Amino acid sequence: MSVSNGDRISIRAPNPPVEDSVFKQLRLDGRTVIITGGAGGIGYEIARGLAEAGANLSIWYHSSQVADKLAAKIAADFGVKTKTYKVDVTDYSAVEAAVSQTVQDFGRLDVMIANAGVPSKAGGLDDKVEDWDRVRAVDFDGAYYSVRAAGLVFRQQKSGVAIITASMSGHAANVPQEQSCYNAAKAGCIHLAKSLSVEWAKWGGRINSVSPGYIDTAISGDCPFEMKEEWYSLTPLKRDADPRELKGVYLYLASDASSYTTGADFVVDGGYTAR
Repeated sequence: MSVSNGDRISIRAPNPPVEDSVFKQLRLDGRTVIITGGAGGIGYEIARGLAEAGANLSIWYHSSQVADKLAAKIAADFGVKTKTYKVDVTDYSAVEAAVSQTVQDFGRLDVMIANAGVPSKAGGLDDKVEDWDRVRAVDFDGAYYSVRAAGLVFRQQKSGVAIITASMSGHAANVPQEQSCYNAAKAGCIHLAKSLSVEWAKWGGRINSVSPGYIDTAISGDCPFEMKEEWYSLTPLKRDADPRELKGVYLYLASDASSYTTGADFVVDGGYTAR
């Protein structure tokens, strides 16, 4: 957009309306948010945080047996609309259909949180190729499919926000576990968000990523005691995180409080990658 300034023409875009109250900036009343992997440990707490701020939720799951129960609890606790969708994020046609159905069911789409992910259990030489393909398909392809399908809606309406759940593993090679596929996929997620942020800025869209560290969820529940002790020894805060400690960063990025934030990656890892 060009703005006349005397004899000179500026390319400066206009500022959006900004609430003076930061608490109002953080509100999501009436907005619709999709959360993939929304019935998992991190996804569920993200969902609760955004619902507390007033968001209506399209909660996607793949294999959870309790997704409907969790969605009903969120609706009851916060008085928002929730609906669950069984979606395989590795299937683009299924992702696109679920986005379309969400828009139909809720009447709008404002935020996509591409959060679904699975870990890898072996290093680059010991991992089975089919396991590599599965982790890449869920963690990287699934993130791209999700933000692509939502982004097509956002571009048409010239507004929308996406958040990709990456990982501190996209910044560092974790020890003692070997997980080259997971690390590479999450590094790809970080750069995917950065790259798309430049493309989306032309029409008013924003996209960022979050890189959590070790989080106390069911995914890490079967890890040996000795492995966890090494994690803690390498983390300056000497612990893993409660998934509720991630709610604030996702709320910030989903809301108008972050209206000038795009292409950024937010590391929430207890200092692991700061060493």
